[in-house]
Amino acid sequence: MSEKRLIEHFNLRSKLKFDIDNGHIWFGENRMLLLHTQALSGLRDELFANLGQSRARGLLIRMGFRAGQMDAEVATQLYGAGDDYDVFKIGPELHAFEGNVKAEITQADIDWEQGSFDGRVHMEHSWEAEAHIQQYGIGDDVGCWTLVGYASGYVSTFFKRFIVFREIECACKGDSHCTVIGKPAEDWNDDAYIDLFRIDQKVPPVCDIEQQLHQLRGSRPSTAQLEQGNLVGQSPGFLKAFDLLHKASRGPINVLLLGETGVGKEVFAKWLHENSDRADKPFVAINCAAIPNDLIEAELFGVRRGAYTGAQESRPGRFERADGGTLFLDEVGDLSLSAQVKLLRALQSGEVERLGDNEARKVNVRLIAATNLDLERAIAEGKFRADLFYRIATYPVEIPPLRERKSDVPLLAKAMLKKYAPVYGRPEPGLTDGATQALMEYSWPGNIRQLENLIERALLLVPEGGKIEIGHLFPGNSEQALGGANLDNRGRLCKQDESRMNALYDTLISSADGLETHLNRIYQLAIERAGGNLAEAARMLGVTRRQVAYRVQKEGETEGEA
Repeated sequence: MSEKRLIEHFNLRSKLKFDIDNGHIWFGENRMLLLHTQALSGLRDELFANLGQSRARGLLIRMGFRAGQMDAEVATQLYGAGDDYDVFKIGPELHAFEGNVKAEITQADIDWEQGSFDGRVHMEHSWEAEAHIQQYGIGDDVGCWTLVGYASGYVSTFFKRFIVFREIECACKGDSHCTVIGKPAEDWNDDAYIDLFRIDQKVPPVCDIEQQLHQLRGSRPSTAQLEQGNLVGQSPGFLKAFDLLHKASRGPINVLLLGETGVGKEVFAKWLHENSDRADKPFVAINCAAIPNDLIEAELFGVRRGAYTGAQESRPGRFERADGGTLFLDEVGDLSLSAQVKLLRALQSGEVERLGDNEARKVNVRLIAATNLDLERAIAEGKFRADLFYRIATYPVEIPPLRERKSDVPLLAKAMLKKYAPVYGRPEPGLTDGATQALMEYSWPGNIRQLENLIERALLLVPEGGKIEIGHLFPGNSEQALGGANLDNRGRLCKQDESRMNALYDTLISSADGLETHLNRIYQLAIERAGGNLAEAARMLGVTRRQVAYRVQKEGETEGEA
């Protein structure tokens, strides 16, 4: 199949969208960039100048390799839409589509069963060769390192086997065109070249260097560098809350966590307990809103045998069970006024009395309370005691809603995938750029709890080895689809609706039926949709009723003659 027919058959143009209003270019659900080749050329020059030839070549190869992997993921989604080899050949077309090079597979020995490839690719108009020649002129060595990396990444991902390409002809050394050949890595017998495809472990990561500098200077790490445990985030709002939490961990002060439902108040409470001097003692949690008012006192303070019908044995309450550790009262604003009185007494005296018992029992607990209510308003309305509020709100920590910490959404999603993938026995998938963008643009009325539900469901919907897409997160929700303008078949930008209409017109023109046949069908569909009402059909079509009636009459006469 020719290049033009491949692009048309797989409708590649429809996958390219220019959302200029929001500064996005999308190819499928992958975010793209439209860059000046001279800017890339300048970066390329600096890499060679600062890293040396070997490291610069390796970095460029690995950058290209990653790009090839991304395009292979796009191509593999089209399996079943055409011949396997045609799907595979999308790689060179995508590379041309993206402005890198015009490439053609001139030889390909493929074993689909074994996942093996041995082939040759002819390339012209390489951006990298042009950039190299402009900077250095014609030399003795090849120079299309990103293109070699791209071919290797694309084929390796497609066949799920490490296939390595090498450039044997290049415009950089005076050849009329560039040629790369590829085969399984083990067949090259050149460890030094294969090493260029692997990350150079000799250069320590930036985070390691920063840690060493902190050790040398004896400086204390910033809030962002503290051990966050199960807490995930780097946004300013999160770090502000986390900094307050970290400071509270140094002593026994009572803490009130404030925030909407689903922001993760219990996770914050657990972190505070686990990073306090009570970490080896119990952490006891209770949701005050989930327990009926007539049972909440027994749950908190315990019950003596025979205190009420059904109390067949004595049992300790949550205060006693948390002795020496931390008691977390979630939704504390929903406590009844009678329970509030007893809670206040327990906090003031450090003693509790079981229901139906006169014996006071000493308890030593650190209280962490949480609510999504405005307690000061509840005090004004007579629903919450002011003296209890001042007792539990010694140290308030406001946890921001997820819509105010959008930059944390990708970090949270990644942590949730890592958490749930082993639970369902699935490999940990990534997110497409489009899916990440959709998550960040969503308003999250259910906060982190809602995000967790979406990620868990998406993990089950995503195909094996694939990435989570918008449709896996928001199935059937067109509002989350990526917007932007498309390319028509002449390479011009047009709106999405216009692009769809142009595709429809192309189909009509390419069909064997003439214009009259198409017009008759359009009139028939309008009449059917109008329920046989010719006036309504005329309104839909933007014509007069007489024109519709004439078309119906003419069609009837034609059928009668047939």
